Amino acid sequence: MKLRLLPLPFVLLGLIIGIMGGWIRLGWHIDLPSSGYLHGLLMTGSFLGTLITLERTVSMPSKWWRAFPIVSAFSVFFFLSGQKEIGLAALMAGNIGLLTLYIIQMAKHKDAYWYLLLAGATCWLIGNLLVLKTGLIAAASTWWVAFIFLTIVGERLELTRYLNIPKWAKGLLWLLVSLLIIGVALPFHGMYGKVMIGVATIGTSVWLMRFDMARIGVRKEGFHRYVATGLLVGYGWLLLNGLVLLFIPSHIYFYDLYLHTFFLGFAFSMIWAHAPIIFPAILKTTERPYHRILWFFWSVFQLTLIGRMLLTFMENSELRQWLGGINGVTILVMFATMAIIMVTKLLRKKKLS
Repeated sequence: MKLRLLPLPFVLLGLIIGIMGGWIRLGWHIDLPSSGYLHGLLMTGSFLGTLITLERTVSMPSKWWRAFPIVSAFSVFFFLSGQKEIGLAALMAGNIGLLTLYIIQMAKHKDAYWYLLLAGATCWLIGNLLVLKTGLIAAASTWWVAFIFLTIVGERLELTRYLNIPKWAKGLLWLLVSLLIIGVALPFHGMYGKVMIGVATIGTSVWLMRFDMARIGVRKEGFHRYVATGLLVGYGWLLLNGLVLLFIPSHIYFYDLYLHTFFLGFAFSMIWAHAPIIFPAILKTTERPYHRILWFFWSVFQLTLIGRMLLTFMENSELRQWLGGINGVTILVMFATMAIIMVTKLLRKKKLS
């Protein structure tokens, strides 16, 4: 197996165990010690953080860069064996590699999006350090939100850098990003932190709907429409996430609504949209894991997530538990379907050659 592909099985394991941890938190009885506690660490770090590190380091010429996502991916085993501190150290080793890569790239390229990516990776590190210090996942959650938020916004800015975006719009985006970072740095349970994050989130979602290239791609057919639709729906979830912050902070399930409109609604919508672009880059192929059947599973994911969020808002814990379970299964089915599509296309290409 090529070094760049070595982290993928562990990333998948982190996703599976992370989803199972989410099911435990929803009320399902699964005999998996500590997985409920590890849910946030596995999903944000071992899965998303490692995948982002892999995506970025795979383009680096030296094979030494492959070590960072590999070490980050191995955090899964440390977490499952009860060695949380070593697991966090493994995540932070990958995190430091990602930060180093961004600093090197910033020295070569002066594009503004590198600053957003660097800020995102720094937020990931701060969150991990807070968990190491306090032992509380909640202490890191807003920093991890900022990590994914800034990474995705940075990547979208990277992809839209050739579009003719007005200077005032670019200035507005930087203002919104600054507002988010200040809000995250303030105490989350104080009034000002939540308000600033909420305003920044809503403003950024509207900005992306207006200026991101998704508005162009959605007018096309097939693959381009699939990607663009996923992006625009993700921006809709980001808007909802900001509204949750501003208008229902006293809801009994506020924490669930806040985190999962973001991580499931926004982040996974971005994953579904970017996967046909990211996986070919990792596998070094021009084939894309796209087929129109993905629309079906993508729709099931979105509908079950909408249902889960509505039932959470209505405080219907029993139906919420069922839809949350189906939503988690759909994530796994979606990845399995993309893997089958990719393998089928690669085998067909090899046969023809």
